[in-house]
Amino acid sequence: MRKYVLLFVAIVIVAAAVLIYPHVKKSTGASTTTTTSTTTTTAPTAPTAPLTGLPDPTGASLTRPALTVKIENTPDALPQWGISEADVVYEEIVNGGITRLAAIFNSHAPTKVGPVRSVRPTDTQVVWPIGGIFAYSGGAQYAIDSIETAPVKLIDESSAGAAMFRDPNLEAPHNLFASAPALFAFKGTPTPPPALFGYRAATAKPVGAPVTKFVVPFPSIYPVTWTWDSATNSWDRTLFGQPDVTGTGQRESPKNVIVMYVNYVNGIGTMSSYADLQGAGTAMVFSGGREIVGTWSRGSSKADVVQYLGSSGATIRLTPGQTWVELLNDGVPLSITR
Repeated sequence: MRKYVLLFVAIVIVAAAVLIYPHVKKSTGASTTTTTSTTTTTAPTAPTAPLTGLPDPTGASLTRPALTVKIENTPDALPQWGISEADVVYEEIVNGGITRLAAIFNSHAPTKVGPVRSVRPTDTQVVWPIGGIFAYSGGAQYAIDSIETAPVKLIDESSAGAAMFRDPNLEAPHNLFASAPALFAFKGTPTPPPALFGYRAATAKPVGAPVTKFVVPFPSIYPVTWTWDSATNSWDRTLFGQPDVTGTGQRESPKNVIVMYVNYVNGIGTMSSYADLQGAGTAMVFSGGREIVGTWSRGSSKADVVQYLGSSGATIRLTPGQTWVELLNDGVPLSITR
């Protein structure tokens, strides 16, 4: 009897303990281990601007199309405005043997760009792969007919509104300027534009033969001298025998210069002349103080992006930053100083 009384008392004590400490769980016989999880946070990387290969912390380049502005390049046009902020600049030969620029903006939107001048048939070939907005003063009907076939939103002086303005202190026709922010407001597709070049990693060394200076022999008074500046790791531009400096005092000095040998259909300097950017040809790429001799090629579609390939057939990688493309007529040699 005493045995049963003791057993009853033990049961009562255990039950009371459970009631007093309800948070105490009974063991299931399995071993339990408490682990502390740690979370590793990786700092977000900035998006890359498609037309420069540079980080774009604001992401603005991914929200805008390409904006191409046609810019005069004669002595009367100097100083030019906004070009140092362009992502890509094409230099082309037009009628009369003079050169004009097609400056492409995406990463930056300067408030004064120009002087803005007329369209030419070569511009159709330049803008077709990137689309977006094409801004110009006007043009001959044959050139307008050409650019109207391209997948771009066309903005000329008559349709620009406040996006273009005349500087009363300069003589026409060298006094028309554009506001890139106002032009971007016209929208355009695709957004963002496709990349036009491949770029080296920050840790990759440039390849090719060292070069200190080279001259692109455009016709008449328009040859351009490019001199390597090791302090800025860029190519200083000299035009008309003088340093090429913008209206804001900025030296034109891109990271890359591509000399693209092309056939000018209908001859050099004629009214209907244009650079044929379909097919293939020789390309001389100047980047990182060096020269790479390669080829350019573009598929049968006008929408295809030009490929720049080295002797091994691999893509030529540029230094991230601004690139100038010189559309030089076939067979004209460069003057290179090593």
